[in-house]
Amino acid sequence: MRKPIIAGNWKMHKSIKEGVAFVEAIKPDVANTDVEVLICAPYTLLQNMVEAAKGSNIKIGAQNMHFEDKGAFTGEVTADMLLEIGVTHVIIGHSERRQYYGETDQTVNLKTKKALAKGLVPVVCVGETLEQREAGETKDVCKTQIVNAFEGIDAKDVPTIVVAYEPIWAIGTGKTASSQDANDVIAYIREVLKDLYTDAVSEEVRIQYGGSVKPANVEEIMNESDIDGALVGGASLLEADFVQLVNF
Repeated sequence: MRKPIIAGNWKMHKSIKEGVAFVEAIKPDVANTDVEVLICAPYTLLQNMVEAAKGSNIKIGAQNMHFEDKGAFTGEVTADMLLEIGVTHVIIGHSERRQYYGETDQTVNLKTKKALAKGLVPVVCVGETLEQREAGETKDVCKTQIVNAFEGIDAKDVPTIVVAYEPIWAIGTGKTASSQDANDVIAYIREVLKDLYTDAVSEEVRIQYGGSVKPANVEEIMNESDIDGALVGGASLLEADFVQLVNF
């Protein structure tokens, strides 16, 4: 049985003080949930939020990392830097990283391998643009991204990876793929993983949906057969909304 994972992606929001206050505020309200609770915050907040989350079931993740261990990469951070402050997860290949900062399928693969080697849980994002969706290319795009992201990754490491299916046209737009459409694509992604590995390995991988998930639609989304969680943007910034998402 796959344990659901509800993750907040705060993107470029909140101060250290606000991040710590958020963690402290939600602790009692998410303490008894059956899902994995994750907040991915900006780098500057991470250490303080890890400290605030100690003794709770809240895990803290980063939104990106480099695939090298050190070097002349201005503005980047390494897996070891994240581990040193207690971070457990890292988002890799988010569409905004692909669109604005030159993330490619190759760098997603390198980062995923590095995260696994260091003991971080990679949350690997895939998804199509509106143009690709309208052209009927959704499954082809997702298949290519999955195949490239998992290239050279050993079967024993695959269940550690969380996949996030995020149709780009639904991120921050208020538009959401229907729960059935999202489930169909996620079921297809699981089939791709079966082809790459085995049925058993594929069945262990948790696959989230992301794209304008909010308290009003999270229960419907989570009731689908192949959806194992949500990667949430805007609605994860409000304490009450995030608590509702976790306790769907």
